Amino acid sequence: MAGYELAQINISRFRLPSDHVANRDFMDALDHVNAVAEAADGFIWRLIGEGNNATDVAVTDDPLVIANMSVWRDLDALATYVYRTSDHLAIMKRRKEWFDHKDSRVALWWVPAGHRPTVAEGLARIAMLAANGPTAEAFSFKRPFAAPDGTPALPVQDECA
Repeated sequence: MAGYELAQINISRFRLPSDHVANRDFMDALDHVNAVAEAADGFIWRLIGEGNNATDVAVTDDPLVIANMSVWRDLDALATYVYRTSDHLAIMKRRKEWFDHKDSRVALWWVPAGHRPTVAEGLARIAMLAANGPTAEAFSFKRPFAAPDGTPALPVQDECA
């Protein structure tokens, strides 16, 4: 068993309330896209609120801000899901329809195997990345860092930019 797993958080701000008709395609796709993630090789855990997703988990005082958090075996497993799984790519390609692009943030970091990060921990990692740029404590797909046990991490090209 690996000593470390890869945690990720991404937060975004809806342009309109989540229950607005303009967000229907996104909201209707969540259960399926989450099921695909859970079945993906290397998936370990994801944040879930009262429903089968995390859209109702409070992230900030702004009710339009939502978070997605998960833990994966390694960077390759997460990148394969994010950038090479057609169901997820279809949603990512449309994200500008639903979310305010300038208010989207992503951070990755290594956690000890078995640790499940909190939203507060994820927000702290986003703040670290914003303040310091990529470091071993908080990094991006394009500038990853190896796990503390030396497991390498190669940069990933964002195929949805």
